[in-house]
Amino acid sequence: MTASRGVALALAISIAASIALVAVYVANGSVELQGITLALALGGLGTAVVIWAVALIDAPIEVEERHSFARPDRPDVTAPGSEEVTRRRFLARMLAGAAGLLAAALVLPAFSLGPQPGTDLFRTAWRRGLRLVDADNRSLRPDDLVLDSVRTVFPEGFVGRADSQTLLIKVKPSDLALPDGRDDWAPEGCVAYSKVCTHAGCPVGLYRAREHQLLCPCHQSTFDVLRGAVPVFGPAARPLPQLPIEVDAEGYLVALGDFPDPIGPGFWDMTHTPKDGS
Repeated sequence: MTASRGVALALAISIAASIALVAVYVANGSVELQGITLALALGGLGTAVVIWAVALIDAPIEVEERHSFARPDRPDVTAPGSEEVTRRRFLARMLAGAAGLLAAALVLPAFSLGPQPGTDLFRTAWRRGLRLVDADNRSLRPDDLVLDSVRTVFPEGFVGRADSQTLLIKVKPSDLALPDGRDDWAPEGCVAYSKVCTHAGCPVGLYRAREHQLLCPCHQSTFDVLRGAVPVFGPAARPLPQLPIEVDAEGYLVALGDFPDPIGPGFWDMTHTPKDGS
């Protein structure tokens, strides 16, 4: 009886502490108080399990067979141990409840990880009308680029933003064989592709001017600049998204909108398409 009461008391403390932990978290209570209630919840549950294992689990009993002295005319009318069975069922339910409440309470900190990313991984800072600027925040014209050269550019006002880093390359317009619908995305032979590799998100930092190929040094994924940055070697299975650009009235290169496809690794999301220019 004493052991059963000890288990019940420990489980009651664990249940109360778990409820208190939820209340403290919802009320934005102190971290110290959350730690205390968590310790009580874990301690109560652990204490109950230990007492149960030591005192309530039946050890094997060796019984020597002997002749029964029961009288046939007086059959047993009570079920031996029925009270003990009922008590153990009650304790088992308390144990399940305490464990369930504690598990629910431990899930709460997940809400402190911040808001869901939503579409943040699938949109960049590029918007219609934003100029292409270099690392020094200088706007660029087509004439500022040397033929077969490459430069890392960003949206004006977002220099250094990792998801928006873009490779701007100038080639002969006659050499381009871009996918259908992109004929006006490369003014004067200037093409722009996301610098984030579609294999594992590494920066595509090398350009082979003679072959017109971009190379990711991490895993050797190679992309054909003239044909829309389609992969021609390595593990990448998706082209680098191309940024639609044009020349504005003052002669500077500007974006026509965001990348039409999600940048980076395909496991981020292959179904979401950002709205152009929004």
